[in-house]
Amino acid sequence: MSTPVADMPATDIPVTAPKTNRVRVAVTAPDPISREGVRSQLRRQPEVELCESSGPATVALLVEDTLDDAALARLRRTVRGEGARAVLVTGAVREHELIDVIECGVKAVVWRREATAQRLVQAVLTAARGGGDLPADLLGQLIGQVRRLHRGGADEPGFFSGFTKREMDVVRLVAEGLDTAQIALKLSYSERTVKNVMYGLTTRLHLRNRAHVVAYALREGYI
Repeated sequence: MSTPVADMPATDIPVTAPKTNRVRVAVTAPDPISREGVRSQLRRQPEVELCESSGPATVALLVEDTLDDAALARLRRTVRGEGARAVLVTGAVREHELIDVIECGVKAVVWRREATAQRLVQAVLTAARGGGDLPADLLGQLIGQVRRLHRGGADEPGFFSGFTKREMDVVRLVAEGLDTAQIALKLSYSERTVKNVMYGLTTRLHLRNRAHVVAYALREGYI
């Protein structure tokens, strides 16, 4: 006769290990080869669940060859529109692009040359927890920019005091009554860049429109 489960010693009762929560990751890239390359790196990692075309993602992993205006717009849309935490895989981030990347809400940056499965998983898990993960050289660059901004004081407005230099240039011209095309021509930017600058300001500072941006800049003493 078999022994009832209730009478079995505790060590004889089978125990099922609890399932760990896997981080849902959506991968986007400018070409299918890059996208599938990253997905193949993550596919067999037990901590990660790859999202298909539908379903919410906890972390959005974006592969970008260059950080042009379109790439920055995609980063903003991913973080603010879809609510995902962003991991950026790229070849380089130039100094003037770094603040833009941080502004977009990117939690982690991985150099393409270092994008092994282990490195990608580390960045994804850190971003999922709400932490930050920057390469050492990029972190040093960011610290340097912060120090320069603090030393600059009121004469050198920057991201941490409300506006970047590029934003200041655009807002001053808006205050002078120039339209998007005129601002783009005067600053040698594309019209899309000017629109992205204004969009970034209104969303980050919770302002309604251009007039509200100018009023804010005047009130805070930036122009």
